Amino acid sequence: MTTEATLPSTSASPTARQVWTRARGVVLALVLLLVAAVVIATIRSTERHGSLDPRSADPFGSRAVAELLADRGVDTRVVTTLDEASAAAGPDTTLLVAVPDLLTHGQQNRLRSATAGSDGRTVLVAPGSWSVERLAPGVVADPATSFDSTLSPDCGLPAARRAGNADTGGIRYTVTHPGNDECYPSDRLPTLVRVPAADGDGDTVVLGAPDILYNDTLDEQGNASLALQLLGSRPHLVWYLPSLSDSSAADPDDEKSFFDLLPSGWLWGTLQLFIAAALAALWRARRLGPLVPEKLPVAIRASETVEGRARLYRKANARDRAATALRSTTRTRLAPLVGVPVAQAHAPEALLPALSAHLHHDGDGQTLHALLFGPTPGDDAALISLADQLDALEREVRRP
Repeated sequence: MTTEATLPSTSASPTARQVWTRARGVVLALVLLLVAAVVIATIRSTERHGSLDPRSADPFGSRAVAELLADRGVDTRVVTTLDEASAAAGPDTTLLVAVPDLLTHGQQNRLRSATAGSDGRTVLVAPGSWSVERLAPGVVADPATSFDSTLSPDCGLPAARRAGNADTGGIRYTVTHPGNDECYPSDRLPTLVRVPAADGDGDTVVLGAPDILYNDTLDEQGNASLALQLLGSRPHLVWYLPSLSDSSAADPDDEKSFFDLLPSGWLWGTLQLFIAAALAALWRARRLGPLVPEKLPVAIRASETVEGRARLYRKANARDRAATALRSTTRTRLAPLVGVPVAQAHAPEALLPALSAHLHHDGDGQTLHALLFGPTPGDDAALISLADQLDALEREVRRP
């Protein structure tokens, strides 16, 4: 018989060097991915620095249009709070709201109240469904954006007709009230809408894309002409860059919920992902049916199997299972040697008398019973002693 204590070590546990050799490729790939992510994030962090900021000379800044307006006598002032923007509204002022969707509903209502009767012009740059209906009543954002960037005016607005084609393709709008100028249509829906005020000379211009204001695209198509006409109709231009740090945004009733922050169509997208995952699982799943025996890819030595099982027994402190396995295996091997059927190998009344008759000395029935059917050893030393005694008993029976 053999036990963990008497077997030579045949452990196949990998060493630290082997683990490193196997894992270094994965670690190197992860490091490269991390470095690439940092580099890409660093590069992109400067791509839109000062986006739509009239003080920025970056490609997505708007310094060029501000300087062109200054040459024509229009002064530009940047504000970042709702109070400053509301106070600046007046008949001689054009108020440009750079990112209307950053405003809460409460801020939108306050801004609309301040500009509605000011007789000035309000220009909304790419407002979505979150803001356009409050800042420009009667205008609704369409969920589908324009496929084309450059569009033709196709309207009677003098500024649009003089500018000609321009890069206004972006958000499309549906106009529900008559009397508005609907320009630069894409599939019959305008991307620029001018909404005249109900009283006075004021108006609101809804611009579907910010491209005509970017430094990088100002000199393309009729972008510069359209931008100068829309923003230069009054001597003063107030450029409102909404800020998340504005104290007026801290209204708990206006906070967006988690679902408000998700893009439209997220529910259908999630359902499609679920269906795709289910189909992939069905495609990769094994065919249901009876088990099919397969040959092992490698031959495992018996000593390794014994040692592995012994380690499991020792780790679980399962001396009872180990002793039962040793005794059962010994009885199974001894029964044919003494003329007892294997089916009766575990019956003391059948095995012990036949076993005593084959021993070369007078076997003590009680000793044999304790050895082959006795209690669980109390410790590891007793288990090792039991294994040695069973091994000695089997050798004696096999001795001619």
